[in-house]
Amino acid sequence: MTEKIKLTFLGTSDAIPTSTRNHTAILLTYNGENILVDCGEGTQRQFRKARLNPCRLTRILITHWHADHILGIPGLLKTLGLSGYNKKLSVYGPRKTKFFMQELLKLFAVKKYFHLDIKEVSRKFFETKDFYLKAESMTHKVPCNAYSFVKKGRIRVDKRKLRKSGLPHGPLIKRLKEGKNVTYKGKKYLAVNLTFKEKEKKISFVLDTSINKKIAPFVKNSDILVCEASFGSELENKAREYKHLTAKQAAEIAKKSNSKKLILTHVSQRYSRKPEKILNEAKKIFKNSSLAHDLEVI
Repeated sequence: MTEKIKLTFLGTSDAIPTSTRNHTAILLTYNGENILVDCGEGTQRQFRKARLNPCRLTRILITHWHADHILGIPGLLKTLGLSGYNKKLSVYGPRKTKFFMQELLKLFAVKKYFHLDIKEVSRKFFETKDFYLKAESMTHKVPCNAYSFVKKGRIRVDKRKLRKSGLPHGPLIKRLKEGKNVTYKGKKYLAVNLTFKEKEKKISFVLDTSINKKIAPFVKNSDILVCEASFGSELENKAREYKHLTAKQAAEIAKKSNSKKLILTHVSQRYSRKPEKILNEAKKIFKNSSLAHDLEVI
């Protein structure tokens, strides 16, 4: 059975939270990995609301060091320590992340209950046999990263064809998965006839950046593009001033990058009463767009 990738939107607001939207935080879960993208104020409480255990966290990806994206870190680390968390927690971020993390730990007198591995990253920075993580610098008022999670494609055995073939489970199946032909009881079995190539799956996160030429190539062919939409197009000048994206720009990026689905987040309180304004603006350009909501699971 293919392991599913799950996204839980713990927070979907911009700098000012609302009664229905907490500060930015997104949890990606896959095959024992629990990767938190940003950790805005109140994130650990959102874990509780979502009935998720923060002690299962394995990594934190910090897009940038603005308060609405990182103020939940001190409380989260404290809770992990008091809860007996004993794994290595890897924290990745843009330039100056090591400095800011050390200052944050000092400022809030956070004890080092467990091992924190802090790295400033770009390009491909982590890889297993199943997936890898990539970062690309964005254009904001402080150093900022976009991230992609890529589940690798792999050769899988067609179970129906395997049953018909009569091949026994064991070393022969392992060879088929490696793309190698096998011989059993004097008969040759071609890997190409009994296997198929599972395509890679890509999820990209673009939060807090002005429009720039790096975005579309970086998120190219994403199955899901999670992208900020802080402003409507009527406020494009303000978006440019504050180095953010409009919903229209997010949709244009999704279309240009050949992404399959766009999920808008980092929604301003100004659209609390009419969030459909943001969504409709995106849908005019990229039909498969949706608007994230707190505690929504994809």
